[in-house]
Amino acid sequence: MSFGSPNNPYGQPQDPQQPQQPGYGYPQQGQQQPYGYPQQAPQGVPPQQGYGYPQAPQAPAGYGYPQQPGYGMPPSYANWGQRFLGTLVDGLIFMIPYILVIIDVSAQTGILSVVGALGVIGLAIWQLIKEGRTGQTVGKKALGIRLVRESDGQPLGVGMAFVRRLAHFLDSLACYLGWLWPAWDAKRQTFADKVCSSIVIRSN
Repeated sequence: MSFGSPNNPYGQPQDPQQPQQPGYGYPQQGQQQPYGYPQQAPQGVPPQQGYGYPQAPQAPAGYGYPQQPGYGMPPSYANWGQRFLGTLVDGLIFMIPYILVIIDVSAQTGILSVVGALGVIGLAIWQLIKEGRTGQTVGKKALGIRLVRESDGQPLGVGMAFVRRLAHFLDSLACYLGWLWPAWDAKRQTFADKVCSSIVIRSN
């Protein structure tokens, strides 16, 4: 004598077109599932990982700093020593046309003085354009640092780079304190950087 299965306890043949009833111990459709039992997504709702449990809020990409191409991480600021050496290299480059002027003063020809003056002006314009478009002068490139906008990490542009150079007069006030300010400032900024919203970062 055989007994029926739990789904067919009386041993009677089951109609194949009749849907099979769920087994014992499983919640019926429309009933609340017991606490701790894995929840199932309602019909029409795509399944999600950990459905039925509260999801922790996720922060957007680059949270805490503007998300920009290639600039999603907080920047690595250039220290005071790197900035000083970069400025020193740029100053040594300008010494080349000045030497021509000194030589001309001794020779009293006048030609070398004109060449030296034009050289100083040309170098100044070239360095300004280079810094505005790429963020690097010759000295900054040699030290592996770059001048960028604080908001998005892009070069300042020639016009704003020129304004920043004019703003350096603020750094010379109060016994040149602004030039020393990056040594302890959190963002390594001079007074001119704070006015122009610029920062100097490591480029490699």
